Parts: sequence; structure tokens; C-alpha cells
Amino acid sequence: MSQSQKDSSNIIIFDRDLIRRNKERSAVNFHDHDFLFKWSRNELSDRISDINRSFDNALQIGYRGGLTSEYHDKIGNIVTIDMVGKPTNFSGNYIQASEEFLPIAPKTMELALSNLSLHTVNDLPGSLLQIKNCLKDDGLFIASIFGGETLYELRKIMSDVEIELYGGISPRIAPFADKLQIGELLGRAGFALPVVDSDIITVTYDNIFKLLHDIRGMGEGNAILARNKTPLGKEFFMRVAQKYAEEFSEDDGRIVASFEVIFMLGWTPHSSQQKPLKRGSAEYSLADVLNGKKESMQDD
Repeated sequence: MSQSQKDSSNIIIFDRDLIRRNKERSAVNFHDHDFLFKWSRNELSDRISDINRSFDNALQIGYRGGLTSEYHDKIGNIVTIDMVGKPTNFSGNYIQASEEFLPIAPKTMELALSNLSLHTVNDLPGSLLQIKNCLKDDGLFIASIFGGETLYELRKIMSDVEIELYGGISPRIAPFADKLQIGELLGRAGFALPVVDSDIITVTYDNIFKLLHDIRGMGEGNAILARNKTPLGKEFFMRVAQKYAEEFSEDDGRIVASFEVIFMLGWTPHSSQQKPLKRGSAEYSLADVLNGKKESMQDD
């Protein structure tokens, strides 16, 4: 590993203690703000249903909006890992541990899944490698994660207002990964047959304060370590509300907020899996195929 690779893996972006506290504070009323987690959970469940096999042992990374064996009949025993303590109404196998350090023995799981939980780990490449290592051969990893287009409207407006009022900006929205980066990270971690796609969910609100209330209710408040910890005043938020309404509102006056959810899927390598052809092994060149198609069209 090069020095630059070592340095990049040691970069601390998120205040993990604050993330834990945000989740704990939001737990009581999370059901009032969990619509994205429910939607993403249903998408993950549908994708698992499309796979023609069952999974006796599964690792679930993140409790909020997660799957249960009762919810999905293809999954047998589920071990759930989350950085917060075991919820009082949770019945099942639960381990309180960080998503960054998985206490799971190698090659013990057939399925690893995560619903909107991995976007705040500091070393996503390292976390993906740990997930891959805990899976058996031909094991499946499937997850959702917030993507780079999430809250781009809020990011723009808050940056514009900070520059306008204070002459500079402070990081206030998490630096989410995009689809290309996720695909590269799956490959680097050693997953075979990776698939990455995304959906953008557009949500409307009466005003900026309702949006911020939802974000806090999800436990997704600003936890960037380098954030400006000085409280922002009323003037700042009133100006943000005004500019947001000017730039990102619909005809009825409601503001628009975007949430990108990226879905990723990969398998641990196995000899039974399809493999791409070696370079130069094709029987026909692309030019031959195109010329044959042209000749066929001319004959018609």
C-alpha cells in the first residue's frame, strides 16, 4: 500500500460520538421521520426476493429501518450490529459495535445487508473489506447508502448564505459518495459481479424549518468533525429560508429537497460465478458484427 493510500484511510471526516448521540436522541420519535428508511428497506427486500436462493445466516449493519426474518422469508438467522444500545423493543441477535470495526468471524455469513447506515463511516473502503471478509464464498452483500445528490439544494443555499453573511463557508452537509465511486470501492474490496444504481427521491416541505426538523428526526444532523461549532443565529436561518424558497420552490410555494439513495450489490468470489471473457478471446470483432448488420439491412 502506498503512503497516500495509508493517509487516505486515516482521514477522519465524521464525529462518530456525535453520530451515536444523534441516533440516540432521534430514537423515540424516529417512526415519525423514517419514510426514506422504510422506502429503501422495501427496495432492498424486493431485490433480495429477485435472487433465487435463501440465506441461513445474515449480518445486518445498522438497526434503523432494517430487515427482520419475519419481514423477509428468504432470510433465516439475522445478527444486527449498531453503534447504539439494543432498543427495548428489539427481539433478536443484537451486537452493539461500530460499523467501522465488525466483530464477526471470517467466512461465517451468507448475506450482509445494510440500510442507509454506511454513509457516515470514516473508512468506507475498510468497512467494505471487512464486510467481504465476513462472508462465505459466493456470499451476497447488498446495501443502500445516501448518495452525492442528497440535499444538494440545502448545501448550495447554506454555502451561498454563509459567504454572503460571513465571507466564508463551513462544511454542513456530509460529503456523500457517488455511484462511480461506490462501484470502484466494491471492486477494490474484492466483490465480484458488482451492481450499482440509484434513485432520487424528491420531497416537498412547507418551509426550510420543516426540512431541518425531518433531518434531525432521522438522526442525520451535521456530524462533520471540521464543522463550525459556533451556533448560527436567527438572521442566518431566516436568510436561508428566504433564498431556498426563491430558488427551490414549486408553484404552490412548497420547497423541494432531494435525497439520492444508491443501491449496491456484490458477491464474494466463487468458481461457479460467471467471469468476463479474456481480452482477445472473442470470435468476431466489433467491426465484423457492425458490417454484417449493415449488409443484412441492405439485403432487406
